[in-house]
Amino acid sequence: MDKRLILDSEWLSDKKLQALLEALSTGGDEARVVGGAVRNTLLGQTVTDIDIATTTQPDETVRRARGAGFRTAPTGIDHGTVTVIAEGQAYEVTTLRADVETDGRHAHVTFGRDWRSDAERRDFTINALYARANGEIIDLVGGLEDLESQTLRFIGDADTRITEDYLRILRFFRFFAWYGRGRPDAAGLKACARHRDGLERLSAERVWAELKKLLSAPDPSRALLWMRQTGVLTKILPESEKWGIDTIAPLIEAEQTLGWRPDPLLRLAAIIPPHEPRILELGKRLRLSNAEKKDLSDWASAPVPSPDLSESGFRKLAYKAEPNGLWWRLKLALVSARARASEDDKALMEAAGYTRLMKLAEAWQKPSLPVDGTDLAKLGLQKGKAVGEVLSLLEEEWIASDFSLKRDALLERAALMISSTG
Repeated sequence: MDKRLILDSEWLSDKKLQALLEALSTGGDEARVVGGAVRNTLLGQTVTDIDIATTTQPDETVRRARGAGFRTAPTGIDHGTVTVIAEGQAYEVTTLRADVETDGRHAHVTFGRDWRSDAERRDFTINALYARANGEIIDLVGGLEDLESQTLRFIGDADTRITEDYLRILRFFRFFAWYGRGRPDAAGLKACARHRDGLERLSAERVWAELKKLLSAPDPSRALLWMRQTGVLTKILPESEKWGIDTIAPLIEAEQTLGWRPDPLLRLAAIIPPHEPRILELGKRLRLSNAEKKDLSDWASAPVPSPDLSESGFRKLAYKAEPNGLWWRLKLALVSARARASEDDKALMEAAGYTRLMKLAEAWQKPSLPVDGTDLAKLGLQKGKAVGEVLSLLEEEWIASDFSLKRDALLERAALMISSTG
């Protein structure tokens, strides 16, 4: 039996959305908002995307939307999806569907008018809630009850849902990280474990996109634990198998206590070994962006400072290190020390030391060498390899002085070097 209540939200009363829903809901047709917008509103969370399900065929969706003054883009028209754009706001409008055939990655669909069939082909009960234009919520698969208990459950048979699209294994853990509590649904867990080999059929981009969203959750530690238990984490991130995920929980605690901004890439670094060759292989395998690969590589190659390092020693270290890599090293070293501090006085002192170094890092501004190649040319040094060699020697002396050597002193040293080389 349908469970019905009224959704009260500012976004649903938006005139553009109401005009679009009205245009698609004439002549016996109907359009409803579906999925995340409904779910997040009920949970009191931010709504970023608004998806619409409709009984109109894709071509008719385009005709009606344009007739109502909207622009359209056929972003997934073969699968029934049209993007409707109004004043910078995009709505994904999809015709009701049923899967005819699927290979675990792509589905061949048929369009229909049966709302229950449309609901039953979706992944999880909490993602199959509809809202009519008047705010009336339609629940055909038990999503309201699961949302209230924070239970993440596949719709119908978990094995069937997964074999329709193996990405749903990762989505299961991602949505559990964001919306679940306690232990994940047992049937879903077992199905994910049984079908984990199907993850090999997914593109690297899809895998990393899901993992990144999971790692962006307020606290992904429980989801990662269950991924490890089912063998799913090892399947997509073999680097984590021997390294373990023990650092994740204390990292989350440190974020919450110290006010650190959650960083999915730092969280990834916490569960993989800082080994550059493996980092490079991981970046290539998951097709990380160049910026993401650089961040991980900088972290893997950065030195681990001693917690009792002097201020002068830290400045010299910071000058030569990539800032983000050293910052991550300090954070994870502090996390490790904090995790051991309750039972280890030495760890307590280490935590205090890393806290001190992090304050130094926050205030650090990398200075620039006060002389350059132009200065050396004025002293008579010809362009070429010699310029770089002299600048390198000057820089080392400048660093050794704790950056205290001034420009005039460095120029004097340069003149001596140049004269001695003839």
